[in-house]
Amino acid sequence: MNFSFQTDRQQQIELEEEIALEHKLILHNDNFNTFEWVIETLVDVCKHNLVQAEQCSLLIHNKGKYAVQHGPFEMLKQMKDEITERGINATIE
Repeated sequence: MNFSFQTDRQQQIELEEEIALEHKLILHNDNFNTFEWVIETLVDVCKHNLVQAEQCSLLIHNKGKYAVQHGPFEMLKQMKDEITERGINATIE
């Protein structure tokens, strides 16, 4: 039984480490990028489907910012760079 507890505890530690490595790609609302441009960018860069991209753009507009992608920093950094090159404000948290 003690072995089972150690295995469960090890799985919990591994899960916590995975979560700690996960970051968020945040897009911020502005007054100059259109919904269409943000949606197109989310489809092209983040590989969202059209419905997903539309929902994200509405959440960005209404909340001021929204996490459009989660994952390892290296992956999100590349996406962030592509998004900011298109004139959309994005950060990683």
